[in-house]
Amino acid sequence: MSDLGSEELEEEGENDIGEYEGARNEAGERHGRGKARLPNGDTYEGSYEFGKRHGQGTYKFKNGARYIGEYVRNKKHGQGTFIYPDGSRYEGEWANDQRHGHGVYYYINNDTYTGEWHGQGTYLYAETGSKYVGTWVNGQQEGAAELIHLNHRYQGKFLNKNPVGPGKYIFDVGCEQHGEYRLTDMERGEEEEEEELITVVPKWKATKITELALWTPALPKEPTSMDGPGQEGPGAESVGHPRAMGWRVWGTFGLWDRGQSDLQD
Repeated sequence: MSDLGSEELEEEGENDIGEYEGARNEAGERHGRGKARLPNGDTYEGSYEFGKRHGQGTYKFKNGARYIGEYVRNKKHGQGTFIYPDGSRYEGEWANDQRHGHGVYYYINNDTYTGEWHGQGTYLYAETGSKYVGTWVNGQQEGAAELIHLNHRYQGKFLNKNPVGPGKYIFDVGCEQHGEYRLTDMERGEEEEEEELITVVPKWKATKITELALWTPALPKEPTSMDGPGQEGPGAESVGHPRAMGWRVWGTFGLWDRGQSDLQD
């Protein structure tokens, strides 16, 4: 997401009068459609109710950012689009002045994120076509997920945007590689050793290669008739594929570029 969150761009409060042109109620409060230029250089054009921004409106920040959407009592609430100074934008749901619920975030490098701000979502990498499908916490990849690439995918867990713990790579050629990611200190030169900040990188440790594990959902047994139409034999089964929560981390981390022989190390 943008380094500059919409919550960091403060809008002028209800007591910052500024200049105003528009409708008022009998009490002299801004009420109905109006246009305001605020003391800090921001502008707002849209609906007011009893002196507060309420309803549909457009708020333009002096740094080039702007919000177009719904307000409730001076707070962004409902559906709205926030365009950031760097050109990235968020389109989706808001609650109490915060991004909340389902939305789509468009990055300046053409990557996109679609899903819940806190919960399940999909991040699409425009350059490679890879995508991350899984859970997010405060806009960060965290939890169980799947990282999907062109001819393989990775299923496992993430923490602080890094894969951690047990997982597996699933290849389209018909095999799986099981193992785990371990966080290790990054190798540093003599000059860097004096720095207190320690950078950890995920390192993949393969343990075994197996055939694809086919997943059959457990369905409740139903009475069958010997002469019923469309009856399948006892060997028939519904085969799906485990897209539990996954990630595909392959080329993204650049940590696996070895053949099967590496398992013997």
